[in-house]
Amino acid sequence: MKANPRNTAGPLPLISTQQLRWFTNYVRWYLQRNFHGLHLLRLAPLEILTDYPLLVCLNHPSWWDPLIGVYLSQRFFSHRRHYGPIAAAGIAKYKFFERLGFFAIEPGNFGGTTRFLRIGQAALATPGAALWVTPQGAFTDVRSRPIEIQPGIGYLAHRLRGRFAMLPVALEYSFWSERFPEAFACFGQPVLARSGADRLPEEWSALFSQSLEHASNVLAEHVQRRDAAAFEPLLGGRAGVGGAYDLWCACKARLQGKRWQPEHGAR
Repeated sequence: MKANPRNTAGPLPLISTQQLRWFTNYVRWYLQRNFHGLHLLRLAPLEILTDYPLLVCLNHPSWWDPLIGVYLSQRFFSHRRHYGPIAAAGIAKYKFFERLGFFAIEPGNFGGTTRFLRIGQAALATPGAALWVTPQGAFTDVRSRPIEIQPGIGYLAHRLRGRFAMLPVALEYSFWSERFPEAFACFGQPVLARSGADRLPEEWSALFSQSLEHASNVLAEHVQRRDAAAFEPLLGGRAGVGGAYDLWCACKARLQGKRWQPEHGAR
């Protein structure tokens, strides 16, 4: 199985292109199987990020977040190599994650922090790379305010001596009109930096926290208003009640010469 060669910028994981392609296809199928739709809100054009090493900061409301992140990374940034930390217990359970760009850390101890800083700095010093992190450090309710992030993100940014961009990505999940839930993502306003030395670690942390909170607030407003027109549809998933009821509705529509729409809101 062919894998990308190790980058000389540092101890980056080896990524298997073949396994990543397979897993991305699986994620797409799995999301469509479990959601009615995946919807995207953009607050700024992604083109401004083209020439920057990319740090992506996501909020962390649910188990689904890494899968949404994998899908977004390959849908919108397929030209980049993507890396992300994951708890060592997770890697022990899903070893193939190491071939997808994930690297294991031990949360809450000095060794884990040191490893995160070392590999994160190597990723953000590599042309065409992106580092995906959930800086809240744990599952956190999407309504919790203020959004507080772990200090390690600020220290990582401060150690960077070249320019970089931080993209806040807010995620949220909600039920609208269908049996299955909706998944939402928001690309917020990027933070474009000349050098990590321009701010202290706590200043970077505060700035990233504010940026992620703003994206989360804007996303929440649109989700609460059920403002479907504001979103770009990325994936269509499952609809209808299922079983005998949907079969009866489909047969009835056909007998009447109508096209059957399984979506509840279309009836």
